[in-house]
Amino acid sequence: MLPGLGYFLLFHYGALAGNVIAFKDYVPFDGIWGSPWVGLGNFQRMFQDAEFWDAVLNTLWIAVLQIAFYFPVPLALALLLHTLTWTTVRRFVQSVAYLPHFISWVIVVALFQQVLGDTGLVNGYLGDAGLSTVDIIGNPDAFRPLTVAQVIWKDAGWGTIIFLAALSQVDEQQYEAAAIDGAGPWRRFWHVTLPAIRPVIVLLLIMRLGDILSVGFEQMLLQRDAVGPEAAEIIDTFVYYQGMVGGDYGFAAAAGLFKGVIGALLVYAANKVAHRLGEQGVYK
Repeated sequence: MLPGLGYFLLFHYGALAGNVIAFKDYVPFDGIWGSPWVGLGNFQRMFQDAEFWDAVLNTLWIAVLQIAFYFPVPLALALLLHTLTWTTVRRFVQSVAYLPHFISWVIVVALFQQVLGDTGLVNGYLGDAGLSTVDIIGNPDAFRPLTVAQVIWKDAGWGTIIFLAALSQVDEQQYEAAAIDGAGPWRRFWHVTLPAIRPVIVLLLIMRLGDILSVGFEQMLLQRDAVGPEAAEIIDTFVYYQGMVGGDYGFAAAAGLFKGVIGALLVYAANKVAHRLGEQGVYK
């Protein structure tokens, strides 16, 4: 555990001290302590910045779509895999479903461009058939559903791992008893499977809510120029362009700190709701 613990202590908890620049007019040449204090000045600028609120709105829209359409997919895929009795076939399907997770976003975006872009495979077939072509990749209105489809294709298989582990712990005798009592597949799922894996579902949902403002920095950055910042600007890309590109490090740090605080509050609130519903949640 020591390497993993050291990683989190150094790059996560230790890095929290750097949030002090959110309250400073940070200049790299002067250092953290040499830069002048501005108090809440960076936050006041941030709350008055229309581009920041556009980024927040885009982030929330994409996050809600991912929760609504991506989150159930790994569970459904895990249930389908769990029903396969032929071990060789199940392992093969699992391996194929896991594979996209290890492909970088650069490759994933390039693949979608080759298929759905202006000169992609789909438009090639449409053009050969004499039909009008559609540039899905460069269409701002189609960008949000497209990003959800990309996440589903890339990470749905990987997301089944925890659900499959939970399903393997369900007592088979409960399925047999339910079947003897006349319960069909849907009844067995509703009264046996779902109660058994409900704590895992609640736990993953709470963790997803805590990370709701992180919807894929690399994925959005790679496609931002194609659809424009009005459609693809999220908090992470806003921080990147304000800080790393624009050099306004204190302002960017304030936006990043705002995102972290909101995520922590969502985890706390969702965990409280889970306790009231009788679930353990992330912590007691």
